Amino acid sequence: MLEVSDLSASYGPVTALANVTISVESGEIVSLLGSNGAGKSTLLGCMTKSVSCRMSGSISYTGTNILGLRTDAIIAHGLVLVPEGRQLFAELTVEENLRMGAYGCERGRNWRSDVERAYALFPPLRERRRQTAATLSGGEQQMVAIGRALMARPRLLLLDEPSLGLAPLLVRQIFDLIQQINGQGVAVLLVEQNARQALRIAHRAYVLEKGRVTLTGRAKELMSDPQVVDAYLGEA
Repeated sequence: MLEVSDLSASYGPVTALANVTISVESGEIVSLLGSNGAGKSTLLGCMTKSVSCRMSGSISYTGTNILGLRTDAIIAHGLVLVPEGRQLFAELTVEENLRMGAYGCERGRNWRSDVERAYALFPPLRERRRQTAATLSGGEQQMVAIGRALMARPRLLLLDEPSLGLAPLLVRQIFDLIQQINGQGVAVLLVEQNARQALRIAHRAYVLEKGRVTLTGRAKELMSDPQVVDAYLGEA
């Protein structure tokens, strides 16, 4: 489904990614681990053209090289990003934020059915559909951000730090919801500092250090890898 090959990216003289090669297959959850500054968000930004940097290499999605496409065209192909920090429209209501996810995709389809799908997945949002996003809790805002992305009917969902700033109970709920979305046929590429939760739900994972892939494997195997335990899990 997604094949990133020898991708390099730089901001002026600063190299953010160096010859990164990763893949995501249909139906998979793939986690991307790494410390702050490792290049994880840049990698997702390169896939969606949401960062301004110099890039080389190739990003093939469902057989099309999308490296030269605009962001709206990439979304139309079914590759959608939930950005770090949620980036909601604070003064718009929950339902207005959800509808923004279908902007440019509404012609020829009933957006209301997609809103209902979001409410079915995130029941608290139905009760708060007329509240502005600024009045929601952090967990509810994350639900809106994911629901907004689902309005574009993605085949591959990119999630950048979905548990950031959430209480432990809400973190578990968000990761369970990610599994539920995956079970509905949406592949997921997950960037997440909570390595234990990320590996718990993933099929495979990559470790990114200083812009380079240093380790890859099945998630369950990486949970017992000494390098991963020492750097990201904190205990044997």
